[in-house]
Amino acid sequence: MSGHSKWATIKHKKAALDAKRGKVFTRLIKEIMIAARSGGDPDSNARLRTAITAAKAVSMPADNIKRAVMRGTGELEGGQIEEIMFEGYGPGGAAVMVLTATDNRNRTVSEIRHAFSKHGGNLGEVGSVGWMFERKSQIVIEGEKTTEDQLMEIAAEAGADDIRNDGESWEVLSEPSSHDAVLAAIQKAGIPTTEATIGMIPKNLVKLEGSQAKGMLKLADVLEEHDDVQNVYSNFDIDESELESMS
Repeated sequence: MSGHSKWATIKHKKAALDAKRGKVFTRLIKEIMIAARSGGDPDSNARLRTAITAAKAVSMPADNIKRAVMRGTGELEGGQIEEIMFEGYGPGGAAVMVLTATDNRNRTVSEIRHAFSKHGGNLGEVGSVGWMFERKSQIVIEGEKTTEDQLMEIAAEAGADDIRNDGESWEVLSEPSSHDAVLAAIQKAGIPTTEATIGMIPKNLVKLEGSQAKGMLKLADVLEEHDDVQNVYSNFDIDESELESMS
């Protein structure tokens, strides 16, 4: 078992609340639109297939998915969305990557820069922290839905690289090229997933304490709440006792 980013854990806990607010729908619609630019057929477009699978997992209506695909392919108006990845540092020197999807680049750049500076961070140049992360398939499963032995056998046979546990959920990591095979194997075994995406996984974690830990959590939360932000990745780690003292 490997180390597990506390921000990944917190995001998983927030997923249900995001779904209730409908925010996850907005993010997934943007992802489907961007993915569909490379082709509207999910059978030949792996990114679109992954996005549609994620949308179905949160019970997005089929009509919403269809319209998002059509906007992405240009069959309907409203598909002018640009994807931008921001890189920078948060309090305590934690590396932060912020994936956005926006129809107004200047506005988004200004607002993300402001969020970093207001909450003790610094926005960096492209490539400034990207080398600290690996692009990986990430599949999340509630802890009680499977056992380590069962998941290990299924995931390893399907080509997964690693399995992690944060005490509440399982996280299966794979190369992006193995995403579909690993997800299909898990679903075939009847194990429900709460998240199945391809994202940036930190190679190493940075331990934060006290005001730095509190400040980093605030920055991450502010970024996550921004309407244009699709995902936030960071390499910070905080002890459970520290988290409990903040709550």
